[in-house]
Amino acid sequence: MKARIRTTGEPVARERRDGGQIKLSTFIPLKIRRRGASKVVVRPDGQVEAAGKTTTQHDQPLLVALTRACYWQHLLDDGVVASGSEIAQREGLHHSTVNELLRLTLLEPAIIQAILAGKQPRCMSLLWFQRNPLPTDWAAQRAVVAAFDR
Repeated sequence: MKARIRTTGEPVARERRDGGQIKLSTFIPLKIRRRGASKVVVRPDGQVEAAGKTTTQHDQPLLVALTRACYWQHLLDDGVVASGSEIAQREGLHHSTVNELLRLTLLEPAIIQAILAGKQPRCMSLLWFQRNPLPTDWAAQRAVVAAFDR
């Protein structure tokens, strides 16, 4: 059965033909509006989610890269491997790829938590990290991330 959206604002009750049971549909007062090329949901109080963020948006490639980088940093810290080049050789990757991903381990913990929760700014992706080196100072990193929201 395909769901229908009605704008009447009242609950809909229908009788079923196979036994007389009543099906109730709940009305949720929301509006769908176009904002540019995308559609957004407008809540009954008129508020819309911020254009740059959604409630959760897990960036799978970024999560995988962050996980790999933390694992590789663990290998380096424990002395299992001597360098990023050795990791690259073991993984079959180019040494620059490994070293780029290892930079993710220098992120401020709050930024890492936001990425893991899926609450990072939309434009913060693995590609962005590969093209834009972040400063190692955590205060400067916070300033860069705060500039995304403007």
